[in-house]
Amino acid sequence: MTLDTLLIYVAASLALALIPGPTMLLALSNGIQGGMRRASWGIAGASLGSITLIAVVALGLGSLLAASEWLFNAIRVAGVAYLVWLGVKLWRSEAADLRTALARSSSQERPQGRIALMRSLAVALSNPKTVLFFAAFLPQFVDISKPQGSQYLLLGAMFVALDTCVMLAYAGAGTQAVRFLSQRGLKAMNRGCAVGMWLLAATLAVWRRPGA
Repeated sequence: MTLDTLLIYVAASLALALIPGPTMLLALSNGIQGGMRRASWGIAGASLGSITLIAVVALGLGSLLAASEWLFNAIRVAGVAYLVWLGVKLWRSEAADLRTALARSSSQERPQGRIALMRSLAVALSNPKTVLFFAAFLPQFVDISKPQGSQYLLLGAMFVALDTCVMLAYAGAGTQAVRFLSQRGLKAMNRGCAVGMWLLAATLAVWRRPGA
């Protein structure tokens, strides 16, 4: 793998990470509702999901998903349902007071953090488009004449690092929104994230595998 290949990969990965997706919307929402502490838990969950999916692709299981219409549709339906449910939760949620959130005890914050982690992990794992994307995207940068395991490890680590940085930026924007927007404005942002979740769910509902 040459330096030019790596630079192209970094540019492509960064561009893809900047496109708002469900994990980015969750990072923004977690920043609004619970500050950077809760957002960090959610980002950890999303990153763990990406690591898992990249490992799945590296092991060749992405090809199984591409070949199995039943498995693909089962994961797609689960992903749609979960995104719709998250949208409902965000729509109904009240705007958070960051000062109150920061004053919570660790015994209260830890369960909320674990919920954020599990939600982001579930969103990352329940989107078959992501698996097929990694299955189509990563192999283009792998030199098949050399050991592929280490290359997938390097490419995966770089993608997760860039994706994490972008999610941190989204979460930081959420915490700043809490500081400067009114409660009505914050509630509108929560509902905007909810609408974003529903739009993503609708896109996933009508999306079909390439060649299907």
